[in-house]
Amino acid sequence: MKSLLLLPVALATVLAGCQNLPDTRQDAATNVVYLKATHCLEESVGDQNRIHFGPCLKITDINGAPPAVREDGFIELPVARPLTIGTTCVYRHADGSPIPATVGTAAFQVSNTTFQTGGKRWYLHAHEQARGVIGCKPTLSTSQYPTRRTD
Repeated sequence: MKSLLLLPVALATVLAGCQNLPDTRQDAATNVVYLKATHCLEESVGDQNRIHFGPCLKITDINGAPPAVREDGFIELPVARPLTIGTTCVYRHADGSPIPATVGTAAFQVSNTTFQTGGKRWYLHAHEQARGVIGCKPTLSTSQYPTRRTD
């Protein structure tokens, strides 16, 4: 009698386990990384309670072709494949608006060892830090924040 009562519980447990299996889209993610299509740097300025708006970078092309940007703002890139990423950078005023005279472009080279593990989110920064820099020097990071702090 007890075994008959445990049968529905066991069946429910098995079904719940099957529903929690990863779907095929997650398996595909092991072959790709996600690179933010547009990313702006900003940094808090010491104890002044203000934010310094650093440069913004936008990916303009991958190997000469426009990138396919997902709804979440990321681009899927293959793991272990060399690519050339075209970018444009622009610096911003204190209110966050772009400074047109500061627009620059740069290519970022991805080697077959740059992205070795799939499923990760990456950010291409316009520079290593948000303040005190000039030009477009793309820097790859898994962090949304500047590689170097300027304080």
